[in-house]
This record gives sequence, structure tokens and C-alpha cells, in this order.
Amino acid sequence: MSLDPQSEGEILPPRYAEAPAHPMPDYAEEQTRVANRSRSFFRAPGTYTLVAINCAVFLWMILHGVSASSPAPAHLVHFGANVPILVMHGEWYRLLTATFVHVGIIHLATNMWCLWNLGLLGEPLLGPLGLVAVYLITGIAGNLLSLGINMSQHDYISVGAGASGAVFGIAGILIVLLSNHKLPIPIYELKRLRRSVIQFAALNLVIGLSTAIVPVGIRIDNSAHLGGFLSGLALGVPLVPRMTSGRTRYLKRQKFTFALAAFFLVLFGYFIFVLFTKR
Repeated sequence: MSLDPQSEGEILPPRYAEAPAHPMPDYAEEQTRVANRSRSFFRAPGTYTLVAINCAVFLWMILHGVSASSPAPAHLVHFGANVPILVMHGEWYRLLTATFVHVGIIHLATNMWCLWNLGLLGEPLLGPLGLVAVYLITGIAGNLLSLGINMSQHDYISVGAGASGAVFGIAGILIVLLSNHKLPIPIYELKRLRRSVIQFAALNLVIGLSTAIVPVGIRIDNSAHLGGFLSGLALGVPLVPRMTSGRTRYLKRQKFTFALAAFFLVLFGYFIFVLFTKR
């Protein structure tokens, strides 16, 4: 059975200058008090950990004989890529593992560049654990939407892999969080940063959708991008009112929001399973 590798897309990196040096709300003060405020691991451990895991998985694949430029579909599947028929037969872990598997070095490099930039901007607003949670939740949400759409189109063997659904999710939540004018950042800076993230998301969504109309030899999983982006927007809405109400309240709201999101993902997955197994 032939499987066509389905790249999550070559995402263009966001364009914005270094985030302002203004103090962030108190829930992130432990991070911002690090003496060295350069782009170091200690400033953004969540971001660097996610990048490191993605790179480690890719290196692991290479060391096991997978091509660095054009991995075979069977190899991607072996290392955890998302395949509708396998997920529907019980391998639901692929919705998560697929967010750390990439279709070649270029795919990895572009996704990690975007993750790095957006992560450094978002981690002071979310915290390390919050950023990791957003990556996982929105990445899974994107893969779930992709699963549902593929099943509805009777496409059972497309191979989906990559972090770009989660990257779009981080962009989505940043668009919402940066709309909070109570943050201790000048309004013009907030608007500039938010505009840059919006432009990044819009441009890459348009590029992805255009490949569905104009054949360019690259298959982009637009449904995974859209699912990640919309779930990121949704995650941000309940967090905004608590961003400046103190670390304890904000973290409590984060935990509740992320737990509720995980619950809805389980329900959505169960709905897809019941809907398409009864056909």
C-alpha cells in the first residue's frame, strides 16, 4: 500500500524585532529575573525543550536509516506520523507523536525557526509549562481535525507529520493574549507584536490554502493548520481576564482551561471514532 507523505507545510517565520524589555506580569517574574536576558535556555526553557525534542526525534530517525531530505512514508509511519486508518484502529498516540515527526530537514528547520520565534514571544505570557501545554493541545487538535476531514473524504492512508499545527496554535493564542491592553507593555508595542503575529498566521494560511488550488508538488495539511490555529484562539479567550490578576489566579485559570480543552479533545476524538466506525 503506497502512502504519500503529507507535510504540515513550510511555514514562513514571523517578522518582528526582539520582544520589548518591559517587565511582564508577576506570573512570569521568576523567568524575567534571570541575570542574562539574552535568548538563553533559562529565559525560555519551554521553547528550547520543545525545539530540542523535535530535533532529537529527527536525529533519532536519521540514525536509524531514515533519509534526511525525503523520508519514505513507511519510515514516517514507523516513527509516529499520523495515519487515519491506524488512528481509527486504536493508535491514538499518533495524534501526539506526529507533532514531533518531520518530513525532512527543511520541514524541521522551518518549523523550528517559527516555534523558536513564537515561543520566545509567548513564553513570558504563558510560562514554560503553559507554552508546552499549548503546543501539545493545539497540535493534537490540529491532527484531530485533519483526521476527521480525511475520514469524511474516505482518505485513510495520508501521512501527516510536523509541528506546524502546534506552531499555528501558539500564534493563535498569542493573537488573543496580546490584545490585553492591561499588560505592562506600551500599547504601541502590543499592537505591533500582535500585528506581526496576525500577518504571520494569515500569510502562511493563505500559502497553505493556495497549494490546494495550484499544484506545486507540496502537500500541506491545511486542516491541521486550521485546527491548531482555531484551538489556540479558543485557549486564549478565558486566559485574558486573569493575566494581570496575580500569578496564583492566572495559573489556576490556565490549569482549568487546559484541562477542559483536553476533555473536549477526548470528546471530539470519541465523536469521530463513533461517527466513522458505524458507517
